[in-house]
Amino acid sequence: MDERALAFLVVPFAVTLILSGIHVYLGLHVLSRGIIFVDLALAQVAALGTTVAFLFGHEVEGAAAYAYALAFTLAGAVLFSATRRLATRVPQEALIGIVYVVASAAMILAVDRAPHGAEHIKALLVRDILWVQDWAVAAKLAAIYAGVGAFHWVFRRRFLDATFRPEGLGRRALFLWDLLFYATFGVVVTSSVQVAGVLLVFSYLMIPSVMAALLAQSVGARLAIGWAAAFLASVAGLGASFRWDLPTGATLIVTFGAALVLVGGIRVAVTLRSPRPT
Repeated sequence: MDERALAFLVVPFAVTLILSGIHVYLGLHVLSRGIIFVDLALAQVAALGTTVAFLFGHEVEGAAAYAYALAFTLAGAVLFSATRRLATRVPQEALIGIVYVVASAAMILAVDRAPHGAEHIKALLVRDILWVQDWAVAAKLAAIYAGVGAFHWVFRRRFLDATFRPEGLGRRALFLWDLLFYATFGVVVTSSVQVAGVLLVFSYLMIPSVMAALLAQSVGARLAIGWAAAFLASVAGLGASFRWDLPTGATLIVTFGAALVLVGGIRVAVTLRSPRPT
């Protein structure tokens, strides 16, 4: 690969590293909470907000569209925070799925009234991250995610309690920290969807976290493995996309999937070879 090709890949690769840093951490919480599809739901709600802004004549990548998407996502955050206490009657994952389906249908209805609606949906689902060549975009993402990461670090005990030991928090405290989790999660998702699309954001959130859960138990070990897996998959996916002129988002997703199959195979092989307890 020549120097010009490497220069072309520098900014997209930096963006994938920025995405990996925050999404692997949030994926750890999502997987442990058992709300696997909350990212898809909030991402779809954000996409609905962007679509509404588009219908009102705003640019899809403009500040107004971002504000619409963020407002819709924060509304979803409030809803998910309030419905956790209903989990004894209705699994929260069911409510998350309902939000996803309704938001998807509403977006289809909205784009039906918009010119070039099909292209708009495709762009929201899988964006071509290879064409992100502006360092300002990477810097903006890094600043937003650094702020979210710093907030979670300062209050890490509370967030970890809300995820792993919710029974130790009172109802009001649990609602507050759930709301803050979903709100900050929504800020990340809204920002990520504009750059990477719904499907790739879900892949960065969940697949490295699942691989890490297959190989480790502690929070620290899972973070380290998840970050390493996201880094290697990003390198392989971007390289394959550039080398064979493939759609970047789809190539990265398939690369993450292949990595998960490999790790799963290793885990199964190790399990089969280990002695059974007597």
